[in-house]
Amino acid sequence: MPYRRLPNTDQARLRALKAALQRGMQLSPFDLAFSQKQFLELQSFLPQYEQAISQYNFSKERQAKYGKLLGDQFKVTRLYVSHFIQVLNFCIIRGEIKPEVRKLYGFDIDDKSVPELGTEQQLLQVGKNVVDGEERRGMMGGGTRIYNPSIAMVKIKYEKFVEYFNNHKNLLVTTQKMHEKVTDLRAGADRIVLNIWNEIEAYHDNLDGEEKRQKCANYGIIYLLRKHEKETQ
Repeated sequence: MPYRRLPNTDQARLRALKAALQRGMQLSPFDLAFSQKQFLELQSFLPQYEQAISQYNFSKERQAKYGKLLGDQFKVTRLYVSHFIQVLNFCIIRGEIKPEVRKLYGFDIDDKSVPELGTEQQLLQVGKNVVDGEERRGMMGGGTRIYNPSIAMVKIKYEKFVEYFNNHKNLLVTTQKMHEKVTDLRAGADRIVLNIWNEIEAYHDNLDGEEKRQKCANYGIIYLLRKHEKETQ
């Protein structure tokens, strides 16, 4: 015998609520298979729930968009910061810049390696040290200017990376808040659907099984066959 399955996704919940609302708007209160109390609650609740889901999906899409932009900018900025440090070390090796200037960038005097730049946090910190350090070196008259890449280009790439990082971080917070709001509303959606479906089935309780299920299905109630019943058919 087919069994009733309550919705278990947001889209399925919306379909169930909208189907019940549509019947409520089509039929008079005397012909409707569920109470006016449930109908009025449904009318009040559905727009809130639908808006919350829409806002959550929109926030998720923006988050994904900025996540990709952030990933692409991370790669570009890491390349510029890494190359700048390498050129700085070459200038020191050639004697054009004194090794002591490494302190301005937060590096040890004898450290000729490029620091780890594998994470966003590492790039944020090292990139800031490089930009600030080069500005301090310029104010101190620290010798040869570094080109290819210039600090101006490094700064442009770094600031764009910081912008994307902050936007993405803010969107993560917003998306989480939207998700929590939808999660809170799901309990209300489940309660309303359950109450309405129970009333609809009770209203048609005097009918035979198949006819009852057909009448209830007109209100959006979902009936499914069990696996062995499908195989039999």
